[in-house]
Amino acid sequence: MPPRWPRKPDRKDPEFRKLDDRMNFAVHVAVAAVTNSGLWFVHNLKATSWEWLPWLTASWLVVVLGHLIYIAAIANYSQTPPKST
Repeated sequence: MPPRWPRKPDRKDPEFRKLDDRMNFAVHVAVAAVTNSGLWFVHNLKATSWEWLPWLTASWLVVVLGHLIYIAAIANYSQTPPKST
């Protein structure tokens, strides 16, 4: 069951931003896992000579790790002040 949000979703709401960023990270990890495992499965099944596959997997792992560092340490989820007009 997907998470329920008790109020209207708004990217200005720090709690919603934090939840949204974490859900995006989960999707990113899932896509990386499915894609890489599928490529490695075909690589092993067909005995292919894909020299680029370890580089792709390592690169994607670095990107996912960077995404994790961003949402865990860099992102600022404090209340944003309203913009003056």
